[in-house]
Amino acid sequence: MAHLLGAEALHLDYPTKTVFESVTVGINEGDRIGIVGRNGDGKSSLLGMLAGTVEYQSGRVTKRGGVRFGVLTQRDDLDADATVRASIVGDMAEHEWAGDSRIRDIIAGLVADLDWEARIGELSGGQRRRVALAALLIGDWDLLALDEPTNHLDVEGIAWLAEHVKNRWPKNAGGLLVITHDRWFLDEVCTDTWEVHDGIVEPFEGGYAAYVLQRVERDRINAATEQKRQNLMRKELAWLRRGAPARTSKPKFRIDAANQLIEDVPPVRDKISLQALAVSRLGKDVVDLEDVSVSFGDRTILNNVTWRIAPGERTGILGANGAGKSTLLGVIAGTVQQTSGRVKRGKTVQLGILDQQFSQLDDIQNDRVREVLARTKTSFNVDGKELTPAQLLERLGFAREHLSSHVASLSGGQKRRLQLLMVLLSEPNVLILDEPTNDVDADMLAAMEDVLDSWPGTLLVVSHDRYLLERVTDQQYAILGGRLRHVPGGVDEYLRLRDAQESGGTAAPSGNPSTASAPSATKASGPTGAELRAAQKEIQAIERKLEKLGDQIQSHHVSMAEHDQSDFEGLGKLTAELGALNRQQEELEERWLELSELAG
Repeated sequence: MAHLLGAEALHLDYPTKTVFESVTVGINEGDRIGIVGRNGDGKSSLLGMLAGTVEYQSGRVTKRGGVRFGVLTQRDDLDADATVRASIVGDMAEHEWAGDSRIRDIIAGLVADLDWEARIGELSGGQRRRVALAALLIGDWDLLALDEPTNHLDVEGIAWLAEHVKNRWPKNAGGLLVITHDRWFLDEVCTDTWEVHDGIVEPFEGGYAAYVLQRVERDRINAATEQKRQNLMRKELAWLRRGAPARTSKPKFRIDAANQLIEDVPPVRDKISLQALAVSRLGKDVVDLEDVSVSFGDRTILNNVTWRIAPGERTGILGANGAGKSTLLGVIAGTVQQTSGRVKRGKTVQLGILDQQFSQLDDIQNDRVREVLARTKTSFNVDGKELTPAQLLERLGFAREHLSSHVASLSGGQKRRLQLLMVLLSEPNVLILDEPTNDVDADMLAAMEDVLDSWPGTLLVVSHDRYLLERVTDQQYAILGGRLRHVPGGVDEYLRLRDAQESGGTAAPSGNPSTASAPSATKASGPTGAELRAAQKEIQAIERKLEKLGDQIQSHHVSMAEHDQSDFEGLGKLTAELGALNRQQEELEERWLELSELAG
């Protein structure tokens, strides 16, 4: 594949730390690379060095001649006095952009709800962000670098962006670098993952799920990795392989390899025990909503919503921006008054709310973190162990050196950790999380999920992070047209219902949530019996080959780990052989998937 951009021996120093010692990376045609790592470890700095916006001390970045490189940073450079139209299409004539289906699709996918003639200065931060993304995407780029593009996008917007990126270039053409904490997006879009940590960039094949599997394997081979981090990733892997329906279509040999790693790892949640604990803490009554409606002026937000929330229920709430998710949470919490209907709360209900405004920290901004912890005597149970507040905060990824910091001086991610700690230690039995993934990285999300796995109570989550919703909740509801309905098929069913709603289709009534109207289609004739038998035979042959290849690849990894690291020639030979084996494996996997689809 043709080379697009490369970096060799990049060294980056900031006044207080060395970010990268000597980083060498390359991007080729067809690469779709996700960049992950803890906040502050250098993800945006790496992207900035490659894009030419961050100055490094030594090394070099080379770009193939003529490569057009488009970059979305976390700050937009939009003119506050310009209109939305001018910011996106510039001085392009209306017939020119309106006649281009690709530009029309980008506008519809990202900014359809915005006034075309509104001034940029009048928009919210999230709206400006979407305008900046749309303005970038209409350009003709060979290489795109996107820094947190899913921020301020709802579930539909994220799904649209994933589909756009997947179809933007032909196969094996164009290149993508993306920093995001949205793990579903990484899985959906990326062919490779770069983990930024400890001053290096470590490459992994595949999206987030594949990255987790390889990281566990590498941790097992190189026993130097911290035991606590390894255990957490093994638990994450256990959920990926057991609990995510969308991932069970992976080839059988991959599932077998994962199952060998997790055969002694219990399910992430003991649902029966948690349910029993929730009932003992809450009784039978939690919160009942009966025919609840909420209106603001002439606009109806919620329309005759009836929902009996059960003890131990773990529910994700889906809906477009402005659909009424936060309003629904406010009705449940008692902070929003319903226009009509009835809300009944159980006598034992103790609500804990993790909101988007860090409200739990308002009164302790001038305190040091250790002073806040010293005033809290409550312990917390995680996986059968009693943890002090300091231990729980450390479990959530909070560094000990920050315990002496003032709350006001903490970063967004550190404040989110402390906020969650304060909510949990208030001992609620009904926990409401409103966009809990803001300001946190993938490792923090995994730590948060790990703690929530042991939390015995009713959990209600509003989030655009579908990975988190699938991971910590057992069911999903959606707000559609002001009504609340159960979506047994989760996010995929919700997106299908929204698509039907947008295109004028009629969703099934709420009494039958598992079905929705769809245009009739003529069933295509399937493969013959002989073709099916041939496909099955070839599948079995491929699986045998892949099993042997897996052993060879594993052997090469072990050889590289044990090889003399100063023998660059020997290591280079092993690396080349491993690359050839990986390419052969990829080709066989693609053929396996083709045949599996044929065989049904």
